[in-house]
Amino acid sequence: QVHLVESGGGSVQAGGSLRLSCAASGLTFGGMYMAWFRQAPGKQRDWVAVVAPGGHIIYYADSVKGRFTISQDNAKNMLYLQMDLLKPEDTAMYYCAAASRLTILPITNARNYNYWGQGTQVTVSS
Repeated sequence: QVHLVESGGGSVQAGGSLRLSCAASGLTFGGMYMAWFRQAPGKQRDWVAVVAPGGHIIYYADSVKGRFTISQDNAKNMLYLQMDLLKPEDTAMYYCAAASRLTILPITNARNYNYWGQGTQVTVSS
């Protein structure tokens, strides 16, 4: 079965950095859309970043562009999210997600992703 397991969350002061990791198993990593989403209490789950199959196409939400970097290591079946210059509004549960194909446009729609990790909490204090 497919398993996605996030790690690396924690509490950090504004301006600090964290690196989230997602360990994937049970899927063909290189053939998947791999994405990060986040959800704050009482809010909808929002897309953060995505890398398309092949690793050459990457998109970021405007709210994190220039501060976050998504990357992957196909040999290790690992997905990463490097988060720099963190802001209090980045506080949320962060989820790793995978999709084998798109059924709903755009690619950032969470309903495309049928595999999800358990989430890792990121808390940014001011």
